[in-house]
Formats: sequence, structure tokens, C-alpha cells
Amino acid sequence: MTMFQIFILALIQGAAELLPVSSSAHVIVAAKLMGLDPTTPGMTLLLVMLHTGTMFAVICYFWRAWRENFFTSTKQFWDACKRIMIATALTGGVGLSLKALLERFAMRDVPHAEIELLFGNLGLISAALAAAGLLIILAGLIGKHSANSTNLGITESALIGIVQGLCLPFRGFSRSGATISTGLLLGIARDKAEEFSFALAVVLTPPVIAREILRLLKAQDLASSGQGTHLAGLFLPSIIGMVLSFLSGLLALRWLSNWLEKGRWQFFGYYCLVAAIFVFVLHGSGL
Repeated sequence: MTMFQIFILALIQGAAELLPVSSSAHVIVAAKLMGLDPTTPGMTLLLVMLHTGTMFAVICYFWRAWRENFFTSTKQFWDACKRIMIATALTGGVGLSLKALLERFAMRDVPHAEIELLFGNLGLISAALAAAGLLIILAGLIGKHSANSTNLGITESALIGIVQGLCLPFRGFSRSGATISTGLLLGIARDKAEEFSFALAVVLTPPVIAREILRLLKAQDLASSGQGTHLAGLFLPSIIGMVLSFLSGLLALRWLSNWLEKGRWQFFGYYCLVAAIFVFVLHGSGL
């Protein structure tokens, strides 16, 4: 993997992260167009580290709003923690259960099946993009956008956490698009739904990174001494990509967030449908 390829992937990740269009799908398609295999441990770690870079950018961008909403009082802090923990626990339960089912049944003919092997499947990515697009359009057309909307309580947080869990095994099913859309359909104000969605992402990212690092180390241990790649050669591209995605994310966040707040949520869904068609055509071409 060259520095130019890392730069392109980081730029795409940073530009697409705040939009509900699945930055992972865009990065995976770009990787395949550049002749890279997105299912290898090194590449999946790079994808996770790209998300990490943009998550640090998100923390910098949303910190003031989170401080006002989560840290102004002890009660407010613990209420926010309770909602986030419940949502995250349900995300883990749903996501891990779905992962186990897919690996056992949908991938039963694959030796040592891992869900990451599906990350390069453009047909599945196309279907996930289409599903996310339809959900976003539905939320944009019938969701409530009033500032005087439903409070984000335990029930709403739990439902958002369940939907987030459904997104985890599928590249193309935008996590932010699905969770924010769920919030809008529940009547939660857009800014509150957005802030909660990205707060969940910040909590979810560290265990995902840890899993990919363990998977990478396991793959390295299984490789023979003649075929193995030095660990520094695997981690270094991911670290460089993380820094670049952080910088590109900071540059793009203000513009993207302003666009998001214009109230035309459903247009992101239309884009996802067009992207799904494009990815399906690539899949049909044998890429």
C-alpha cells in the first residue's frame, strides 16, 4: 500500500464520515478500485483506524455541545451515561448475535469464517446502501424535526442502540444514517439525535479497534516466518491514515455539519440509492 493510496482513503473517510452515506462503503469501493483487498487484517485495521481519526475530529467538534448536554450537573451526567450504556450494551448484544449467526449459517461453507470476509462483497454493500437510503428517506419525509420534540429517554436510547447493532456487520448500512434516522422517526430533534449518535460512535470505536488489533496479531502469528510481514509495516499505514483522516475530518466537519442542519435529510437517502446502483454495477462487472 502506497502513501498516495493511504492519502486517498483517508481523504474519502474524512469527507464522508459526518454524512449518513456510509464512509466505510466509500472507502471499501475506493480500495477495490485501487486494487486493494479490504478483507485482509491490515486493511480492516486501516479502515477502523480511519474511523478513529475522524472520531477524534468529531470529539473536537462536538465537545462544546456534549459538555452542555452531558456535564452541566451530576444528574445530567449519570442520566446521559445510563442512556449511552444501555444503547451500547444493546448494540453489542445485537451486533455480536448477528455476527455469530452470519458466520455460522450464511458463511458455513467458508473455513475459519469471519464477518470481515464479507466487507469486500460489493453485492452486499449495494444492498446495505439501498436499505440505509430507504430508511433515511423515510425519516426525512415523515420524521419530526421540531425543536420541541420527544425527549431522548431510555426507550428511545434502547431502540437507537438496537438499530446501531444491526449496522455493525454490514458495510454500507450507515451507522450514523441509521441511528439519526431512528431518532428522527422517534420524534427526537435533529441536533439531539446527531449528538447522541456520535457520542455512541465514540464509545463504540475503542473495542472495535481492539478487536481488529487482536485479529491482526493473530493473523501475524499464523503466518509463516518466510511469509509474515513485520508488524511495523502493518501498523504504520494505519497510524498514518488515522492522522490524515483526523486532519481531513476537521477541515470537512463544519461544512458537512452545516449541510446536515439544513433540514434536507432525505437527500442523503437519494444519494445512497444512487450509490447502491453504482456499487451494484461494479459488482456485476466482477470487481
